[in-house]
Order: sequence, then structure tokens, then C-alpha cells
Amino acid sequence: MYPIDTLNEAHDEEPGVPSKSEIKREMLALQQLGERLTTLSAKQLARMPLSEAMQAALQEGKRIKSLNALRRHTRRLGKLLRHEALDSIRQVIDEIDSHHQASVSRFHSLERWRERLLDGGSDTFGEFLAEHPAADRQHLRQLIQAAQREREQERPPAAYRKLFKYLREVAGI
Repeated sequence: MYPIDTLNEAHDEEPGVPSKSEIKREMLALQQLGERLTTLSAKQLARMPLSEAMQAALQEGKRIKSLNALRRHTRRLGKLLRHEALDSIRQVIDEIDSHHQASVSRFHSLERWRERLLDGGSDTFGEFLAEHPAADRQHLRQLIQAAQREREQERPPAAYRKLFKYLREVAGI
């Protein structure tokens, strides 16, 4: 019969050696990163320090249509990513995501301005002009009135869209 202490020692992992579960989690994270890289444009990928083999694999991945082949290719990308500068790649992806998030935030802000201008009075109009002094008062007022008429008559939102387009131009988005 073996003493209990010796059995526990036999099953304890050596310090510094990752467990199978940790290795699997790391591989899954690399596969997800590879999958994320396939969604980026060529211009965005050019900003990343990728090896030629990784760039070729990413180009190849854009041509694959079969789900099983895509799954195998994702595993391959994960393996190739083991030899890449992951910190630099993640940093560029974070920059891309933060830039995207900022543009979405500006877009939503303009949508709120559009609604406030349509629902509000001259106070809201004055606030917008104070924030965006380059806006043409007369043209903006005409667009607002046209969108309000359109809304009242329940017509398709053509003027509503034109107002948003003008707001984007004024805001520089």
C-alpha cells in the first residue's frame, strides 16, 4: 500500500509547466485571434508585423468557403501565430477597435443631434450652431423643416437622411 502523501506528489504538476487545459486555452485564444485577423482589411493587416507565411495564410483564408476547411484553417492560423509578435498584433487590433468604437460613438452622437433638432426648438438649434459654427443656418433650418414635414405626413425618410448627411459633413465625419 502506498502512503497518501506519495500519491498526491505523483499527481501534482511541476511548477512552471503549463497544464493541458492552459495549453488548450492558449491555442483557442490564438485561433480566435487568427479568426479576427481574417476579418481585417488588407490596409489594416499591412500595419501589423506579420511574417510572410502568416500573410499568405490570411490571404488563403479569404478564399476558403467550406466550414470544415475554415475550421481547419483557423487551427493552422493559431499554430502560425505562435511564432508571431503577439503583443504588437494585439496592440494594433486594439487601436483599430478603439478607432472603430470612437467613430461609432460620433455617429450615435450625430443621430442624437438629429433627433434633438427635429423634436426641439430654437434652443437646440442654437446649441448645435454653438458647437458647430461652420454650419449653414439657413440650409440646416430648411433640412430640419423638410424632415419634420416628412415625419408628419408619414412619407419615406429622404429629408431625414439628407439632414443626417449634412450633420455628418458639418461634424467632419
